Amino acid sequence: MPKKYYIETYGCQMNVADSEVVASILSDAGYSPSVSIDDADIILVNTCSIRENAEQRVWGRLDLFRAQKKKRPQVIVGVLGCMAERLKEKLLESGKMVDIVAGPDAYRDLPMLVETAAAGNPAVNVLLSREETYADISPVRLGSNGVSAFISIMRGCNNMCAYCVVPYVRGAERSRDPESIIREAKEAFDMGFREVTLLGQNVNSYAWNGAVPEDEVTPAGLLKKISDQDSGHRFSNLVNGLTAPDRYPLTGKQEPVNFAGLLEMVASVHPELRVRYSTSHPKDLSDDVLEVMAGHNNICRHIHLPVQSGSSSVLKRMNRKYTREWYLGRVAAINRILPGCTLSTDIIAGFCGETEEEHQETLSLMREAGFDFAYMFKYSERPGTKASRKMKDDVPDEVKTRRLNEIIALQNEISAVSKKADTGQTFEVLVEGPAKKPAGAMTGRTSGNKVVVFRASEVQPGDYVNVTVTRSTSATLIGNLMT
Repeated sequence: MPKKYYIETYGCQMNVADSEVVASILSDAGYSPSVSIDDADIILVNTCSIRENAEQRVWGRLDLFRAQKKKRPQVIVGVLGCMAERLKEKLLESGKMVDIVAGPDAYRDLPMLVETAAAGNPAVNVLLSREETYADISPVRLGSNGVSAFISIMRGCNNMCAYCVVPYVRGAERSRDPESIIREAKEAFDMGFREVTLLGQNVNSYAWNGAVPEDEVTPAGLLKKISDQDSGHRFSNLVNGLTAPDRYPLTGKQEPVNFAGLLEMVASVHPELRVRYSTSHPKDLSDDVLEVMAGHNNICRHIHLPVQSGSSSVLKRMNRKYTREWYLGRVAAINRILPGCTLSTDIIAGFCGETEEEHQETLSLMREAGFDFAYMFKYSERPGTKASRKMKDDVPDEVKTRRLNEIIALQNEISAVSKKADTGQTFEVLVEGPAKKPAGAMTGRTSGNKVVVFRASEVQPGDYVNVTVTRSTSATLIGNLMT
């Protein structure tokens, strides 16, 4: 039987966290990791389907893996994740290039799938689950810097944005038991990690609904029970979205916890453990969350809040469930409750039917919001989404490219202003490791998620240091270590 595995990961932070779960499952089954495909018995690629370019990169890697199979026919190649879910038939028909196809909810079955593939049979499991959260699995931290760790707090998505394939490849939204999240955060801190990032497609809709006796299953009964038993906890005023049990199955006897409550629980693990989270949906970002952030210095002052478009009419076609005015209202709340908090976003150029006026609305919102940085893309139609089925991708590619270039140019200007404002300020920096250049320099991040490079000789990854910014490049702050 094959014994060594190699994993490549593409796409978002969620995929990185999933690969760490896969590594844990395989390790528990007796497999060991390999740092190279050349001596691996099992080659796994964890994939992304969000954009066409991401899938094309994976197809290119599969060509390389095919060459490995020609040299070593016993090698098993597996495709995991979103692309496996979306393209299972095409992958299995790819000239015996792929032996295993496993969707995001099938990772527990990987040892069995490996055995099936080793026996010469195609091994497939792409069933989506309404319960699977891998809550009981302690991830193996793959390729980590030893300072920052990812913790997945929920899986799936219910938002059904018109352009997005995630609900189709990752299934319905379900939240993970908060006790298991706290356990994992404590484990990470005890292992030496000094920062955790809580991950979900929409962390703001995290909702764990604990079980209660049958006579207390109504929202009012649940809230009364929590209030009666509240002994110094702040959870009673952080509970929201309480629902009857026919909507959420009730298991265990824990109090309901929403994202604000969970965030406070994780921040309380240790004051030296920084806490980040991603991604927030603007329609669900509550003042409760912002107030919890304001109350804990170790919750990082950075929010990633994807806007996608600055036009209410485009947002309606995208099914984003908020308006331009609502989004700017959330930005104003962030600035009011968390002054100095950095803000990043995602922007799509050229969505279906986008007019020049709607594009200009995006540019004006960017100026008003003042994003510190942004991820910017041309619209790429994804098969199976509402946009692909019911809308026409009618913005010419050359127009998309021009609009994207204008968005990028404007964001570069805004980012430069943001970095210039940091000059002369002193920030607490969590050291991540040696910088690529100059020689002898170290790099780390501020609470606001800005990269800082500074010269130092006696600091180690995981240390907190104070750095005064002296200048900046387009992507980095440069400063002097304060002693």
